[in-house]
Amino acid sequence: MKIAVLPGDGIGSEITEQAVRVLKALDLGIEMAHAPVGGAAYDASGDPLPDSTLAVCEGADAILFGSVGGPQYDALPRAKRPEQGLLRLRKHFDLYANLRPAIVYPELAHASSLRPELVENLDLLIVRELTGDIYFGQPRGVRVNEAGEREGFDTMRYTESEIRRIAITAFEAARKRSGRLCSVDKANVLETTQFWRDVVTDVHAGYQDIELSHMYVDNAAMQLVRNPRQFDVIVTGNMFGDILSDEASMLTGSIGMLPSASINARGFGMYEPIHGSAPDIAGKGIANPLATILSAAMLLRYSLNQEGSARRVETAVRKVLSQGLRTADITEAGCQVLGTVAMGDAVLAAL
Repeated sequence: MKIAVLPGDGIGSEITEQAVRVLKALDLGIEMAHAPVGGAAYDASGDPLPDSTLAVCEGADAILFGSVGGPQYDALPRAKRPEQGLLRLRKHFDLYANLRPAIVYPELAHASSLRPELVENLDLLIVRELTGDIYFGQPRGVRVNEAGEREGFDTMRYTESEIRRIAITAFEAARKRSGRLCSVDKANVLETTQFWRDVVTDVHAGYQDIELSHMYVDNAAMQLVRNPRQFDVIVTGNMFGDILSDEASMLTGSIGMLPSASINARGFGMYEPIHGSAPDIAGKGIANPLATILSAAMLLRYSLNQEGSARRVETAVRKVLSQGLRTADITEAGCQVLGTVAMGDAVLAAL
């Protein structure tokens, strides 16, 4: 088993280091190869995804990804910005299914942006299509229109096969959970998402054991903060999924607690925390590594077929929280605040 470790920028190297320590402690004989990506890769080679990094990823069974970006790169041409390294990896490996769980641990219910009784025992999964939609649709750009005025334009586009495969992924996920799936779109306004609804409905014919509902994205955004426990699995397109999954992160108490998996049809995946590079705290040793450690657990489950080890890691994180150990972003009165490395130590001890 081989893993490509791409720490990236900002706090990326600090948090991935703790996840690597946890993976090594499992003693599974996993080989790991580190490579630069994002701003770090641009600084070294002028490319946010160098050929050498891509070669390391192609020789691996999965990618453990940190974070990319920083204000020093904002003035670069778009093709050279750190985020392009991430987007290119998604497209190159056809990582079309983004799985983002939002779980409220009992010890962190107080930290949610909602009242504890609204999020108690919350466990939902957002399945986001990751390689289509307006983020990748062509044509796009900035031009001068017929009236002589500059305008920006992007194209929202989905093929039937793209929608069908992400719908199947979501139905299969719902089948392993409570059997409920909500498909989110904007079918009352956008032709592309009416097509999305039609295709998802067609796929449902093969999953009659699953309860399917549809919801407009604006209503879904409201319902996530009104009554989030009504959801079990949500499936939606790239742009809506980007927004809704970040909203869902705050239900859990901290964006520093949420892992994610981006996988393709072969089970190859890229695993990363959903938070960014946090340049304001980079190098201070206070970043929360738990989302990255939980991402490593998803890597074990989905790409390496090591379910037992994945559960061990998740149980260790739960134990650490039950012991009252916290990083600064999830702290409360009476808890012990730990730095990044010390939290890694605590998870290793629990493991």
